[in-house]
Amino acid sequence: MSLRLYDTATRELRAFEPLEPGRVGIYICGLTTQGAPHIGHVRFAVAFDILRRWLVRGHGLDVTLVRNVTDIDDKILAKSADHGAPWWAWSYAHERATTQALETLGVLPPTYEPRATGHITEMVELIDVLVERGHAYPAADGSGDVYFDVRSWPSYGELTHQKIEDMEPAADADPRGKRDPRDFALWKGAKPTEPATASWPTPYGRGRPGWHLECSAMARKYLGDTFDIHGGGVDLRFPHHENEQAQSRAAGLGFARFWLHNAWVTLSGEKMSKSLGNTLTVTELTRTVRPLVLRYYLGAAHYRSTIEYGDHSLDEAQAAVERIEGYLQRALEVVGEPADGLLAESADAAVPEGFAAALDDDVNVPEALAVLFGAVREGNRALEQQDGTDRASVRHTLLAVVAMTDVLGINPLDPVWGGGSQGGAAEDVLAALVQNRLDARADARAAKDFAEADAIRDQLTSLGVVIEDTPAGARWSLAR
Repeated sequence: MSLRLYDTATRELRAFEPLEPGRVGIYICGLTTQGAPHIGHVRFAVAFDILRRWLVRGHGLDVTLVRNVTDIDDKILAKSADHGAPWWAWSYAHERATTQALETLGVLPPTYEPRATGHITEMVELIDVLVERGHAYPAADGSGDVYFDVRSWPSYGELTHQKIEDMEPAADADPRGKRDPRDFALWKGAKPTEPATASWPTPYGRGRPGWHLECSAMARKYLGDTFDIHGGGVDLRFPHHENEQAQSRAAGLGFARFWLHNAWVTLSGEKMSKSLGNTLTVTELTRTVRPLVLRYYLGAAHYRSTIEYGDHSLDEAQAAVERIEGYLQRALEVVGEPADGLLAESADAAVPEGFAAALDDDVNVPEALAVLFGAVREGNRALEQQDGTDRASVRHTLLAVVAMTDVLGINPLDPVWGGGSQGGAAEDVLAALVQNRLDARADARAAKDFAEADAIRDQLTSLGVVIEDTPAGARWSLAR
């Protein structure tokens, strides 16, 4: 394979070869279902969606992508209690909100989406192995907690290149039961202040899993002892991913071969977070911005580059999407074929070499977009030469543009955005009504009744319909 990925564990751009020929296993840490997801939360899903699409489309690999749901956690218990709701109901409501947000942004569903609470058995088995190997111990204070002994594992800190002495204490449990303040909780004993439903029976007493243990157990169950790629936001590198790797490898597992981390979405230079009150939920944003535009915005930067959100951040994304849509509409008119047929054919169309090279270089989306817009620019130039337009050439460029946008998940013809002829009855009715008025306008102009033609144009403009007169006839779109 020609693909190279930046492994944050080794801090190197490394050639990627799957562990098993033809197959790739990816585990990405999903969201803790404590609240509605904002765009900072979901950037990871867009970034890894592009990688997944490229592995399938560009390299013909069978990708198993696991994206977990952390549905039991300190924050979930605290927030559900504050709102007087059962923790499981609170968690499920926000799990559904997260799924809806990702679907809105065109993120493909994972192969598996396991919930932490459905894998208690696997977690206890992993604890048993760690205790037997001398890397974990039940707390001596009777709390029912079980901790990972960080000093028993000499490689602890290797993922984030830290020394134990430089690390802060693990703030996940009362330190009085720990041998070292940096030991982290594998299992948290039941507390009288927490709901009885938030605990499970184990040989170590009733309780619930620690956050880090959850992901190690679920990754092993669905991807095996060793798998190809583990990903997530850069803020998860420590302590979450460091602890995942330590406990998994201490248990004798190979765990992840590559670590990929996407950067933050920031607002006024600060990480977007609920605690700062600077959140922008997907639901709120897509009331005024098309989901396709928001998807483009979140995926356009290199996944390891920070995105700074501001008042006009989406304007450039909207303009870019409209450039693509405008070209596709003009090209489809020249080709004279249904969008659905071309969409299906584009699934087998080759992408330009420059586009492929960009994505093979650590999923360099900005460079890939440069190739895409180069093709759009050349395509528009060819369309402007109406008399000499080569239909076969137009069709070739059109298929390439559709193929590239499909890899990036920003294909305007994809039914997920209401494109092609799949937009539904309402869109079909709208198109028919507008076309009826445009035909009437054309008849008026042919009869030299320019006052009537102008009146029809003004009527459509007042309703938000933008009309563009071209040599091939009037073209319309909705004002953005």
